[in-house]
Amino acid sequence: MAVVTNKRSVMTLFSDSVCPRSHAVRFVLAEKNVTFEVVDVDPDNKPEDLIDLNPYNSVPTLVDRDLVLYNARVVMEYLDERFPHPPLLPVDPVNRARARLYVHRIEYDWYTLVDELGSSDKKAAKARKQLRESLLATAPIFDAKPFFMSDEFSLVDCWMAPILWRLPSYGIELPNQARALQEYGARLFAMESFRASLTEAEKDIRDRAA
Repeated sequence: MAVVTNKRSVMTLFSDSVCPRSHAVRFVLAEKNVTFEVVDVDPDNKPEDLIDLNPYNSVPTLVDRDLVLYNARVVMEYLDERFPHPPLLPVDPVNRARARLYVHRIEYDWYTLVDELGSSDKKAAKARKQLRESLLATAPIFDAKPFFMSDEFSLVDCWMAPILWRLPSYGIELPNQARALQEYGARLFAMESFRASLTEAEKDIRDRAA
């Protein structure tokens, strides 16, 4: 693992190689074509640098010179403002607020269920069922627009992609009635920036499912 000093000349991301929140941030960085260093964090053996930088000792954690950010949604919005091209949030305040609300709902409705998949068998099975049903209920909206409720790729899609990519590892198979959602996922997975955002461990998720 690379040793990262307190004075960092290059943007640094502390990232878990299989964490979906870390993946979402890496997707944004790749889409923005930002040069950055990655510190791969073993959740069972976290580096001292991370403990010193982040009071929650969590990933993803982004260090940009003297600034330290450690909430995935905050990090993603910061990156969109710090590197405005290509823009990943709408310019007008109404649609910008809507996009932020979609991100919030995805985290609240789906990421919280993903977090429970590592729990006891009974709790994980319940979370898996709820996540599958919620995704199926949402599938029809992808018939209307190429991206999440939008004609333009956005932070919302960066937030969605890691969950959809991991469905095989979650034991979730989508039926034919979720075709629009499956095609949406395929569009995201084909993006050069998405491919660049994948760790070797994340590539293995789909390789094993193939």
